[in-house]
Amino acid sequence: MEGRPVTIVVLLAMIVLLTVTVIRGGAIRGHWPFQSSLVASKGGDRPRNSALHRKLLRRASAMEEPLPNRMWGERCSRADIVINQGPTSPLPSGIPTYTVEIVNACVTGCDISRIHLNCGWFSSARLINPRVFKRLRYNDCLVNDGKPLSNGDTLSFQYANTYSYPLSVSSVVCS
Repeated sequence: MEGRPVTIVVLLAMIVLLTVTVIRGGAIRGHWPFQSSLVASKGGDRPRNSALHRKLLRRASAMEEPLPNRMWGERCSRADIVINQGPTSPLPSGIPTYTVEIVNACVTGCDISRIHLNCGWFSSARLINPRVFKRLRYNDCLVNDGKPLSNGDTLSFQYANTYSYPLSVSSVVCS
């Protein structure tokens, strides 16, 4: 009988610890402990993505600076390209994936071509269409194969890596 009260106290302590961990910041990188990214669907055993893991895309830190004033005669600038990036469902192997959205937000209605991004040693475990996004060399990635991104258009792709790459616009050409 002496072992039973100790077992109950240890069990209660573990429950309290788990509850406090979940309620008070047990989230690591926005994921709750023991959260599954796959949930069985109502129609059968086929898994589907859960909405629990999804987050809003965050604006790239380089683009959070105030936008420069447009000079008379300037049709567009690097600030007209907005890059949003956020985590998505991991690959079946567990490698994290990220979705990138590149938006032409030019207020003067311009199309922008030859969009180059600062991208470090960008690489992905998931294949990316090179016509959409490719690394040319260290810290130089080309968007849309250099072709114009029309005013208001959004280009998106997903990549897989153990961490996200900071992406920022390095140069553009107004077309």
